[in-house]
Parts: sequence; C-alpha cells; structure tokens
Amino acid sequence: MNYRRLGKSGLEVSVLGLGTNAFGKRADQDTSIKIIHQALGSGINFIDTANIYANAESERIIGEALSGGMRQNVVLATKAGLVKGRGPNESGSSRYHLQQELENSLRRLKTDYIDLYQIHTFDPYTPLDETLRTLDDMVRSGKVRYIGASNYAAWELMKALGVSESKGYSPYVSTQSSYSLADRTPENELIPLCVDQGVGIIPYFPLAGGILSGKYSLTNKTPVHSRADTDPNFRKFLAERTINLGEKVSKLAVEHGHTSSAMSLAWLMDRPAVSTVIVGATHTDQLEDNLKSIDIYLDSEVTKKLDEISNPFRYGEPFALYRLT
Repeated sequence: MNYRRLGKSGLEVSVLGLGTNAFGKRADQDTSIKIIHQALGSGINFIDTANIYANAESERIIGEALSGGMRQNVVLATKAGLVKGRGPNESGSSRYHLQQELENSLRRLKTDYIDLYQIHTFDPYTPLDETLRTLDDMVRSGKVRYIGASNYAAWELMKALGVSESKGYSPYVSTQSSYSLADRTPENELIPLCVDQGVGIIPYFPLAGGILSGKYSLTNKTPVHSRADTDPNFRKFLAERTINLGEKVSKLAVEHGHTSSAMSLAWLMDRPAVSTVIVGATHTDQLEDNLKSIDIYLDSEVTKKLDEISNPFRYGEPFALYRLT
C-alpha cells in the first residue's frame, strides 16, 4: 500500500480508502465487518463514513468492527451537516447541531476521537465563523484531530480558508468532491485552488457509482444486485453519455490487461492534489478488484486516451452534488 499526506497536514492516509455508504444498507453487518477487516489487512488505513449513512447504521457497524484494539490503526473520518431528521436543528453546520452530532458519532463509533471530521455540505444559513469556531473548539478539545469540507464550491472553500487564517482557527485540510472520469468538473476551479492552498482532494463516486466498472450497458438489463438494482434512486445517474463512457473505458482496460474499475481508480490517483480515493464495496471480491489499482502504472499513451474520452465530462453539471435546500 502507498500512503500520502492529507493535503499539507502531517497525516498519512492510504491512496485507496474505504467508503462505507453501503454498510447497513446494501451490505449487511457481517459482510461489512469482513470488508473492513480485509481492507485493514491490505494496508488501507482510511475509512470514511457519515452520520446519515444507512440511517447511522454505517457508523455503528464500523464501531463494532474496530472494537478489540483495531481503532488505533485507522484514520477514521465521518461527516455531519446534511439532513439528519425533521427537527429544526437536525441539519446544517450550527454549533448546536455539530456538537450534538459529534457526540452521537463518537458513541456509535465507540471511540473518543475522530481523526477527520468533515462538514458534509456548505451551510448558507449559518455564519461561517460559527461553524469554523465550533470545529476549532472540537480540535482543541481533542475530540477531533483534523477537519475537512465536502461538497463545497471553490469560492466557499476559499472563503472558509480565509476566515480560518484570519481568526487563527484550525483550517480545512481536505475536501470531498464527486470526481472521476465521468465527472471532471472539479478540475475547472476546485483542484487549482486545492493545489495552491495545500488542501487534499478526497474523491467520492470515483467509479461513478459502478458505471465505470463496465457493468451497465444501454442494451442489457440492470445487473442483479447492482446499485441501480438495489437503490432505485441511483437510476437517475444512468445517462446514456455516461454509460457510453463506461463502455469505452472497459474496452481500453481489456486492451491493456486491466479491469475497468482498477484502471479508472489508477487514473484518479494520479490527478493533482488527490490524497486518497474512497471507494465502496458490498462484498470482499469487489474490494479485492479495487485493490489492483494500487499496482497499475498508466503510461502516457493510456493516460492521454483516458483524458481524451473523458474530456467532455469536464463541463456541465457534476455527476453528484449534495446540498442543503
């Protein structure tokens, strides 16, 4: 396994991280725990979750999996800020909500600290100073070690960095964004900003929800047990242009002796400012295939071809974006 600094912080994370959105939903507890233990055994040290994943079951399962002394070897990341419930203070980045959700996450994860606490999306209704001061207090308390953003526009992230610098708060060291061959929109503004400011990029949906694995096509039925099969809401992402891209990537991967998933992940790992790529799994074989990406070297010819076929995806709407409405 290879490790990189998370942004300009001193924290080292595995280049491949484990996303746990499916735990407690598309993967049951026993399977999820097996995947976590397999990931740790392979050298993955970065596990990413959130307070809303599978109605908080993801955090609870991770807490079970890391009991018995495994916690100290893990860089554990979670998030808060998207809608958690129907109450007036059950979403957003207010001090009230964040402090409450941090305590709930700590309890479910069976830990007394979070390595990377991330704001799940920008909150236009709460003063940014309130959010950043709250996060700084969490760091000073020892309950949080580093802080990160997620689903921030470039101007929102830069504003947050400026406020933190002027007030002496702990700054964001990373930001999560949808980023893949099927979504290169971060390259227009967000990535140049992160390179300049030393913020680590953590791509989510690196395989466009499985589309870049080549499992979907325009002519065949939705594969059984695929994300589109088990999560009807995902079907909105199955656009013709994206599926066509997946087929082109699969063809190129076969020509060079790789799986489509592994090659897509390897391409993403080579992009500027990327610290770790979080990819989910619903069974151990899937994780094993994704781990192949670490050993793939993409020469300039293959990289150029991937850049060319995915270039149209630098423009237009992001593949995914989660915001408060």
